[in-house]
Amino acid sequence: MSSVPIESTFVPSKDAIFRDLNGESVILDLVSGTYFGLNPVGTRIWQLIERHGRLQTVLDELRQEYEAGPDELERDLLDLVNRLADAGLGEVKQTP
Repeated sequence: MSSVPIESTFVPSKDAIFRDLNGESVILDLVSGTYFGLNPVGTRIWQLIERHGRLQTVLDELRQEYEAGPDELERDLLDLVNRLADAGLGEVKQTP
């Protein structure tokens, strides 16, 4: 698993189809045909990524919405982004 800097942007794959199922969700990879399940926090992270892309902006909103330690939220965000990228559901780009 590679390390993703918080200053980067995550761009979801065009082959990743997201469906919200009452707070939890799945992402279908149209290329491989595999599903990637997300819990409610993961679902919210994906929604914010789709809206903003920039991970720092996503983290700032998460900090406003959740009563968790800032380090914990950042760790969870970057862990999920790493797993999404490793699964081919998007790519991390360096923000200029």
